[in-house]
Amino acid sequence: MASTMKSMFKAVRKYIKTPWEITGPCSSPEYKTAIPTLKDVRVFSPATPPTKAIVPTSDPETVFDIEYFSRDQRRNRPPIRRTILKKADAVKMMKERKSYSVPDFPPVYLTKTVQEDYNARGGGYVQHK
Repeated sequence: MASTMKSMFKAVRKYIKTPWEITGPCSSPEYKTAIPTLKDVRVFSPATPPTKAIVPTSDPETVFDIEYFSRDQRRNRPPIRRTILKKADAVKMMKERKSYSVPDFPPVYLTKTVQEDYNARGGGYVQHK
């Protein structure tokens, strides 16, 4: 039943046109649709190329190398050394630590007090008389 309905619908579809096919530029017999066909977009499938790729494998210096990790520079660094501190190590470090005094630190930038000029024009505040 469904197949007969489909074939009947296809037969009727030949004679019934959409409104834009009756008038306008689409009604011309020379009209070419702007939507490309599949053969225009993709000439061949990527899984089935027309010719097989030639990869040099005879000479060791011309062998095609596809290994990713040999060319990856982000992973081309020595591993991070991690040390686990035990309590004995921490006690030893505390004993080796010296006490700090004031000359061990750099001098501060501001060593003088800032002198305010209260006779400046306006004085910085509105003065009521």
